[in-house]
Amino acid sequence: MTLPTAGGIVAPGGTGDVPAPAAGPEAAEPVVRRRVLVRGVVQGVGFRPFVYALAGELELAGHVTNTGEGVVAEVEGPPAAVASFCARIADEAPPLAAVETVESRAVPPTGRPGFAITASRDGGAARTLVSPDIATCADCLAELADPADRRYRHPFIVCTNCGPRFTVVTGLPYDRAHTTMAGFPMCAACRAQYADPADRRFHAQPVACPDCGPRLRLIRPTGRRPGEDPVAAARELLADGAVLAVKGLGGYHLACDASNAGAVARLRERKARGRKPFAVMARDLADVEPLARVGPLEAELLSGPQRPVVLLRRRPGARICDDVAPGSPDLGVMLPYTPLHHLLLGLPGDPPGPRLLVMTSGNLSGEPIVTGDAEARERLAGIADAWLAHDRPIHVPCDDSVVRVCDGEPTMLRRSRGYAPLPVALPLPVRPALAVGGDLKNAFCLGEDRKAWMSAHIGDMDDLATQRAFERAERQLESITSVRPEHLAADRHPRYRSSHWAERSAGARPLARVQHHHAHVAAAMAEHGLDGTRQVIGVAFDGTGYGDDGAVWGGEVLLADYDGHRRFGRLGYVPLPGGDAAVRRPYRMALAHLRAAGLPWDADLPCTAACPPDELHLLDRQLDLGLNCVPTSSMGRLFDAVASLAGVCHLAEYEAQAAMEWEAAAMCAPEGDDGPGYAFALRAEHDSRAGAELVADPGPVLAAVAADVRAGTAPALVAARFHRAVAALVGAWCTAARERHGLTTVALTGGVFANALLSSACAASLRADGFTVLRHRHVPPNDGGLALGQLMVAARAATATTRPAG
Repeated sequence: MTLPTAGGIVAPGGTGDVPAPAAGPEAAEPVVRRRVLVRGVVQGVGFRPFVYALAGELELAGHVTNTGEGVVAEVEGPPAAVASFCARIADEAPPLAAVETVESRAVPPTGRPGFAITASRDGGAARTLVSPDIATCADCLAELADPADRRYRHPFIVCTNCGPRFTVVTGLPYDRAHTTMAGFPMCAACRAQYADPADRRFHAQPVACPDCGPRLRLIRPTGRRPGEDPVAAARELLADGAVLAVKGLGGYHLACDASNAGAVARLRERKARGRKPFAVMARDLADVEPLARVGPLEAELLSGPQRPVVLLRRRPGARICDDVAPGSPDLGVMLPYTPLHHLLLGLPGDPPGPRLLVMTSGNLSGEPIVTGDAEARERLAGIADAWLAHDRPIHVPCDDSVVRVCDGEPTMLRRSRGYAPLPVALPLPVRPALAVGGDLKNAFCLGEDRKAWMSAHIGDMDDLATQRAFERAERQLESITSVRPEHLAADRHPRYRSSHWAERSAGARPLARVQHHHAHVAAAMAEHGLDGTRQVIGVAFDGTGYGDDGAVWGGEVLLADYDGHRRFGRLGYVPLPGGDAAVRRPYRMALAHLRAAGLPWDADLPCTAACPPDELHLLDRQLDLGLNCVPTSSMGRLFDAVASLAGVCHLAEYEAQAAMEWEAAAMCAPEGDDGPGYAFALRAEHDSRAGAELVADPGPVLAAVAADVRAGTAPALVAARFHRAVAALVGAWCTAARERHGLTTVALTGGVFANALLSSACAASLRADGFTVLRHRHVPPNDGGLALGQLMVAARAATATTRPAG
């Protein structure tokens, strides 16, 4: 685990060291003492035992302790040994540590012998970094499967190198009293390991065993059955086709046997999931290989300590239920990351059971993940057949992270478990601030100085329970970072619930409203360390964003830095008939695009056939009169339109379904297509706000798509040609921006660039043409990364308002 360094190691030695006085004419080598402060992820990762061992190796006296600032050590001994200690403390840190800075200063020697690990100290601002939750390590797994070990089959086996962190911490310094394990007194054996610096469980705050808890229990609608083994009974239920609610690190999952078509269908129906793909959990990489292609980086992500869901390309003919991921060429796969997961999938020698489980968030679609046991019994009562619960509380929800590999690099699609709350290094210092993000895929951000702490994934803010989860998570992140926001940032959309929350919470603090796509571009700039002294060409493609002119933007080219933006190019406006109704019914978007392009609604077109006759008549009138038809330049809605026009998707049961299925169709296209290409028409227009803009007319593309559809061209070929046309359009826009403004750096951002095919095609052609291309890696390109950009734009605005005149 590494963090960008936000400061240097303060060199030991020099004139500041205070040597102990000589004891006589033949005194021993002089002695110095230094106080060393280590910041970063240095608590709960075995750092104090490491310091203890290092000091012992160098024969140094002193002590080490946890504080709210980080780990503080005082070491005393010969100058060379003290200097070696200060030099090695970062380079040789434990594998789960992320040392950010090391500072040291001279203090007077005390002459006291020995080195001790002392009790943690409260008080002061919290400036250490809390570790994310970490997957079960190999040592603990070996003990879990060893009948001779006292933690054999213990569902909560943990050590300093693994287990829950972020989801159980309630305050700093990170000690057991400041976690949800505070209510579980350790038995004598656990306490002995906890207190032994040479033991792997030294100060492992969640340490426990079967004698001292937590306790696992299986709850059925008819009640608990005394004496039954909860794990064995749960495996039997899964094998029989049951849907099980399983309490994990950051919330409940809903699980079923992924090879049981009936169980998967029941889960999909009960959860109101529509056709949205499920994630699956496999026992090991060997069980993944027959299902999907696993490259070296995918294998590293799957088996690493973060254990995200990784999107993998499904193998043709892979034997998995169609209902697991209908219409998707990808499978979202993860490996077990808790001892309970390993037990459910079976240890060596266990009776046969499901080897592949659907593992989806424990909620109804659109609601936040369930964390509380009583809440789970209530909210999941219509979905789960039984509950596999335990009595260790979850302090903050944390859903699974989602990653895909594009061009040999990871692209974060949801940044949550395993990554939150590690901060993102900022290229510029910022005053303490809170950016609240957007309403879809919400994640907020706290920032101060050169760090931005992104929250875990919160969810869609249209649900009251999600808004309450947002408030709890915001309080918790403030408490563990000690950031006290002096100003806030929010989206400009007048109806965003996140923005309304910011208005209510700001009080006397300034609230900056940041344009949606400007925030997307700023997030990409910040992630790549740009200081904002030079503008970039920001290509911001998504479904919906409130524009400067009140239109729904989403196909924008901005010339932007942190101080501001100017729109250079956009897709041509078309009506968005009925707002959300057009999003849920892509055929409406297709018909609106055809009307805007002057193309007829011929009955042989799939989108026309998909629209019920009465609705077709009403839509015709609605577009003629312009009723409830906000103009939109959204690239996401254009993807929806062509997906319906080609007959791929007419009804969207989850967000971006049409776009995802359109990408999936393009991936199936044969290579070597020599058919006619598609091309957008570019024209210059003058906007009273933005000035001259280079507007892309999609009409010629729609006409070509309609012609290919009538000619019987396979949808895969149509989709591939469309993707190539969009990539060519991006290239044309960027070339024009370079010619007119001399800009050579392009940021590809917005939810549409979660499309790996489009992202790869755009990046390849732009780089071949000499551009520097920025793509998201550490924060999502979608609205999950929006808050980072809001923070940077608001920080620059705040700096400008306080900047002295002259």
